[in-house]
Amino acid sequence: MKRTFIIPAIFALTAPGAIAASVPWWEQPTVCKLDPTDCYATMGIGYDGELWDNETGCWGMKMICPEALVSGGDYQPVPMGRRDIERGTNINKDFDTDLLNGDCFGMRKTMENGAMASVNGKYVRVWCNGILDNADEYLENGEITYGAQPTCQELADYGYVATVNNNCYGKYYDMAKYYIECNGGDITPSRIIVLNGADFSNSSTNAPADESAAKSIFDKMESVSESQRKIYFTKD
Repeated sequence: MKRTFIIPAIFALTAPGAIAASVPWWEQPTVCKLDPTDCYATMGIGYDGELWDNETGCWGMKMICPEALVSGGDYQPVPMGRRDIERGTNINKDFDTDLLNGDCFGMRKTMENGAMASVNGKYVRVWCNGILDNADEYLENGEITYGAQPTCQELADYGYVATVNNNCYGKYYDMAKYYIECNGGDITPSRIIVLNGADFSNSSTNAPADESAAKSIFDKMESVSESQRKIYFTKD
């Protein structure tokens, strides 16, 4: 009885080991392995699929453009995990890290079909190329400044007004045909006056003495025109 008991016991202890010994150690179920799951459904440009995201436990990190970061980067894209991106860790709030910008993610946020861009949490006008004296950044539709925006008069001196021109701001008016009148601190003109062929470069005996006198004349002309329009262009 004692002999018949030992044989089955030995068989029970050694049989699983014999089977396991035939499988390489690195493929045995007791060996810990990294989860083969990918962090993103598809990874191509803008991703590094060889990097392991420790916090989410999957393969693949987004490459964030250096300009989209608050600090760091050294002009090179930085790999970031999904949780850090979701939390906005070290990400500039003016940038959208869901948008691909070349070989990395992070483009400046825009609105109005790209005519406004986010700077320091506020949206500013994207000026058409060539309008700003010193642009701080060039975007797809034009250029922006991080500091003070141009005034109505500064734009008018070059024949521009702060209205939308396709996907940027800055519509040009020929200064030989139009007079742009600015008033107060508003960035848009109070009036744009058609000169009707008048040559403002030639002086005349009844020319206004200064800008104030000229505006007074324009005000009177506008008043007369409005009263005549009401008389002769009444609605049926």
